[in-house]
Amino acid sequence: MNKKQDLPWDNPRFRNWIAVVRAEKAVVRALTKALAPFDLKLAQLDMLMNLYRHPGMSQHDLARKLLVGRSNITMLLPQLEKQGLLRRENDASDKRVMRLTLTPQGEALLMEALAVYTALIDKVMAQSSPRDCDMLGEQMRRIETILAED
Repeated sequence: MNKKQDLPWDNPRFRNWIAVVRAEKAVVRALTKALAPFDLKLAQLDMLMNLYRHPGMSQHDLARKLLVGRSNITMLLPQLEKQGLLRRENDASDKRVMRLTLTPQGEALLMEALAVYTALIDKVMAQSSPRDCDMLGEQMRRIETILAED
């Protein structure tokens, strides 16, 4: 890089992007620590939340929703099933499709973990007005859309 050329960290877009990345990493660290007593990883929490919102979702649809490969889902499901948090059942019309539902134990654990997650979100977002929160969310959705197009 030419020394006379602007360095990326002198660019406000770069500096602010790094702030977003650092904030995301801080949230992940805090949430990972907060979920430890529940013996839940972030990916597992994400799976439980999606199954609560969409009971009977297929493994394929869950992988697509979480933006991960089916192999990632396939590796996590047996752990959650062994813990008694979810059930896998064959689809009535297509035996190749596995439908996923939370057990009562899975739903109860999710509700406890969601209370911790929500408290963390409230803590970090309390310094923002509702309008600022909406603007931040809209900006993040635009970024997701732009990057999904590539």
